[in-house]
Amino acid sequence: MAGYRKLGRTTAQRKALLRNQVTNLLYHGRIKTTESKAKEVRKMAEKMIALAVKEMDNFEEVTVTAKVPRKDAEGRRVKEEVDGKKVTVYDELEKTIKKDKATRLHARRQMLKVLYPVVEVPGNKKRSAKKVDMVAKMFDEVGPKYQDRNGGYTRMIKIGQRKGDGAMEVFIELV
Repeated sequence: MAGYRKLGRTTAQRKALLRNQVTNLLYHGRIKTTESKAKEVRKMAEKMIALAVKEMDNFEEVTVTAKVPRKDAEGRRVKEEVDGKKVTVYDELEKTIKKDKATRLHARRQMLKVLYPVVEVPGNKKRSAKKVDMVAKMFDEVGPKYQDRNGGYTRMIKIGQRKGDGAMEVFIELV
């Protein structure tokens, strides 16, 4: 007996389909799909959420100094002349950043193997599209949400058979 469902697809197609559905489930919180696909998506999503819960607090705060170019009122870099050349003027800023410990870094890389990059486009404005860091969302939002829960992060709700081929359709959603 196989350890997974093949879903009538080649390996590459199957992996891409499941990665896409897991990413959409974790981003939107709910997707509609067939029952067999949902059972496979559930396996992957539960593992991602379990990683986020386990490693969400495993970091240290570090203060770093960064050189940032000085900007004028119009947002352009300020330049001054030194030895006949125009040179950008830099300011030093101190920032506090989260530095992942080794196990959290490994968890982050495991999540990046599964999750696709998400681009959020508000309305029809492609210029104002912004990238969503799904791994940061997992650690910052999903992890604390399920911190007190031991597994069972998803639920499947059957909604009946599909009209075309009679496949059982379900909503799979985060609890």
